[in-house]
Amino acid sequence: MNILVLHGPNLSTLGKREPEIYGTTTLREINALLNSAALQKNVLLKIFQSNHEGELIDLIEAHTDQSDALIINAGGLTHTSICLMDALKAFAKPVVEVHLTDPMQREEFRHTSYVGMAAEKSFVGEGTVSYIHAIEYLVEKLN
Repeated sequence: MNILVLHGPNLSTLGKREPEIYGTTTLREINALLNSAALQKNVLLKIFQSNHEGELIDLIEAHTDQSDALIINAGGLTHTSICLMDALKAFAKPVVEVHLTDPMQREEFRHTSYVGMAAEKSFVGEGTVSYIHAIEYLVEKLN
């Protein structure tokens, strides 16, 4: 099983940016955790991070044929990008939305999730465990 994992804008600064909100775990540490969990489940991950909406859309389109599912933490694009939502819908395979925090418990402008409108499942507010739950969900669904 192949899963595409996308991290959106500013996630490259995890561990440094607002640690009181996002914690001190870095993106590199999250990716290592993801790869370890995937290895135990016999899953191959392709992991990318981009600060650019168009690049994320290009990655979705480029990996559609090679991926069985997609996990995405779109960061701030979650609440603003209809284009990203459309690309996720066109992916036409299971999409899982992930957030370290729970956007519904944050500022009101974060309460709309265009990514969530394209995802069949969301795991939020559990820190890095949200990513593990996404992998477990997809493995169970696709096996």
